[in-house]
Amino acid sequence: MQGRLQRVLMTADTVGGVWTYCLDLIRGLAPHGIEVALATMGTPITPAQRRQVDGLSNVQVFESRFKLEWMEDPWHDVERAGDWLLTLENDLNPDLVHLNGYAHGSLPWREPHLVVGHSCVLSWWHAVKREMAPENWNPYRTAVSRGLSSADLIVAPSRAMMQELHRHYGPLRSTAVIPNGRDTSRYAPGLKRASVLAAGRLWDEAKNIRALDAVAGRLGWPVCVAGDPRHPDGSVAVTRHVRTLGVLTESQLSRRLAEAAIYALPARYEPFGLSVLEAALSGCALVLGDIPSLRENWEGCALFVPPDDADALERALTELIGNERLRNGLAGSAMGRALAFTPERMAAGYLCAYHQLLGSVEHEPIMVE
Repeated sequence: MQGRLQRVLMTADTVGGVWTYCLDLIRGLAPHGIEVALATMGTPITPAQRRQVDGLSNVQVFESRFKLEWMEDPWHDVERAGDWLLTLENDLNPDLVHLNGYAHGSLPWREPHLVVGHSCVLSWWHAVKREMAPENWNPYRTAVSRGLSSADLIVAPSRAMMQELHRHYGPLRSTAVIPNGRDTSRYAPGLKRASVLAAGRLWDEAKNIRALDAVAGRLGWPVCVAGDPRHPDGSVAVTRHVRTLGVLTESQLSRRLAEAAIYALPARYEPFGLSVLEAALSGCALVLGDIPSLRENWEGCALFVPPDDADALERALTELIGNERLRNGLAGSAMGRALAFTPERMAAGYLCAYHQLLGSVEHEPIMVE
C-alpha cells in the first residue's frame, strides 16, 4: 500500500499528559503539510485547552465525553466510542489512524493504525502497589491485549515503557520507541529563587508527592507542588509541609519552573516524564525517583533516590540546597540533555513510523531515538 501522507485521525484523552503530547506532535507535523483530525474522549475540553487548539493551523477537533478504558465501568462507553471513531474514519478518509489508547486498536480499521502506549494500569499497579493488578482489572487486561495484538505498529515514549508492555501483554510485534518532546521556546530559566518545585496530581501514588511532603519541613527551603489535589472519586489529598499551588495553566507553570532552583519528583512510576523535561528546559536541578524510565532519560544529569527512601530524598535535596556549584552543574547538564527532546525530533520519529505503515503494514520492528 503506497500513498502520500496528508491526513491522520488521532485520538486523545483530555486528562493529563497525553493532551500535551498530542498538541506538540500536531505542531511538529504542521511544517510537513499533515492535517490531524483529533478525536477527544474523557472529560470535556476546557476553555484553556480550546485556546491551545485554536492556536494550531492543522487540526480539526471532534469532541466526545466517552469514558476512557481505565475509568470505572467504562465498557459501554468504550464500545460506543469505537462506533463513533469508525464513523469518523469513514467520513474523513484519513491516510492512517493514530490511537493514544489501547482498546480501540482491535476495531476493524480500514487504514493502517498504530497504538501508542503512554502508560497502563497494569504497569502502574505493579510499580506502585508492588503486586499484580487484581482480578477486577481482567476486562481491562483483555481489552488492552487485544488492542495491542491487532495494532500494525506499537509505539512507546521510552524503552522502559515498551518493556512494561512486553511484560504485561507480550510478546509484541512491530514496535518503535519514539521519545516525547516539548517546545523549547515555552520554557527557559529565569532568576532562580531558593525554592523546590514539584508538579503532578497530588493524589496519584505514582508521583509520590507524599514522600516530598514528609521531608519538606526539614529542608529550610519552601517546597511547592503544582497539581490537582482532588481525586476523581471526590476525595482531596491532604498535605502538611508542602505549599500546594493547585492546577496551573501552562504559562503559570512555566513561570514557576523558571524561578525554582530544584525540581523534585521521587516518582514510583513515570513512563516518560514530561514535567521533568519541562523542568530541565527551565534550568532546574533535578532530584528524581530511581526508576528505569527516568534513568533512561536523565542518567548523569540528576540525583536519583529510591522512591520509598525518604531519608535518601532528604539527603539529596539537602545536598543540592547547600551546594550551589553542584546545583548549577546538574541544572546545566539537564538542560543540555533536554534540548534534544524537541517536537521536531518527535515528529520526525512519527513521520518515519507513518511512512512505514503506508508503505507496508508488514515491516520489521523499528526504534527511533
